[in-house]
Amino acid sequence: MLDGPPHRILVIVQRSNGDVFLSSPLIEALFLAYGGPSIDLLVNSDTLAIAETLPHINEIHQFSYTDPAKGRFAQTSELIKKIARRYDLSINLTTSDRSVIFALLAGHISISAVEHDRKRSWWKRRFLSFYYEFDTARHIIENNTAALGLLGIGSAKPAITSYHSPEAAERVEKMLIGIGITEFLVFHPGAQYNYKVYPEKARNALLERLNRLGVPIVVTGSKSALDLEIKRTLPQLENVHDFIGRTSMDELIALSDRSLAYIGADTLNMHIAASQNKRIFAIFGPTILTTWSPWSNALHACARLNSPVQTYGNVTIFQADMPCAGCGKTGCDDHHGASECLYQIDSDRIAEEIEGWLTISSSQLLLKQ
Repeated sequence: MLDGPPHRILVIVQRSNGDVFLSSPLIEALFLAYGGPSIDLLVNSDTLAIAETLPHINEIHQFSYTDPAKGRFAQTSELIKKIARRYDLSINLTTSDRSVIFALLAGHISISAVEHDRKRSWWKRRFLSFYYEFDTARHIIENNTAALGLLGIGSAKPAITSYHSPEAAERVEKMLIGIGITEFLVFHPGAQYNYKVYPEKARNALLERLNRLGVPIVVTGSKSALDLEIKRTLPQLENVHDFIGRTSMDELIALSDRSLAYIGADTLNMHIAASQNKRIFAIFGPTILTTWSPWSNALHACARLNSPVQTYGNVTIFQADMPCAGCGKTGCDDHHGASECLYQIDSDRIAEEIEGWLTISSSQLLLKQ
């Protein structure tokens, strides 16, 4: 155990955007429990944009898996020189060998997630100061905050928060004024990987039905090849406004904060909307619900069981009525191919839930007036 409060802490999250964003409850708890220590991050370079929005972060170290000019061995050696024994405490949130090595070498006290398989994780259990098994039956936030219990810090009711700059809010407001809308729904069709994307025919049918509700719909997305392909196939509809590729990460968070609700894929944007306590209508394919469903801050809970339609707190989730739904594979072939389950989710069923919510919300607003 620590002899005293750590002054320097390194948090390592070498995975996707959502993993980095959902490390925020851990970072917040560490910052408050230890009286404002200096906290650094080590992340993959393609998650830098979301990492830069997290509070209480002093410095961000990057590792690139995609830059051909930077070899992995050279990067590993360079990072080790930067972080070796520089921290009182290091916490790694994934089970990858490289990340565990970074944690071991960086912190005088090192904590990491490890695999359940002891044949794969024996050396990690042997050399780490403390460890916990990553468990897909627990939500990612529950996994990410498991280290707090090992440190004697309670986290019984974790919550997600997100931040954007006032300047981003001003820019977003100008964009909305420019097209003459105030209240709107966010529709986010894309994801980092194609196997999580609701198919074109179904998503356009959903947009066409939502268009008839008379509520503006702002379609969001990045400049990735996948999102730009979705942009190309969007239907031209009166109440549908294409914002794909038009916002920075800071602006996207501000835009989400201005919205009435989130509709779309299980991806980073969904978790951002959950952090803002927005009404969420999330379309899930093979993703494991217990780990990755939207976290309800009000209930301090997530989805625990697969179901074609389920609602808890401010969240409604849609899945296929198939025994393999939520299988955890990367597509049916487990190699980033198509996910058949996404083709079996009825766009009319999604639209009905959204229409029902809007009707109730409108009635409640009229009663207050």
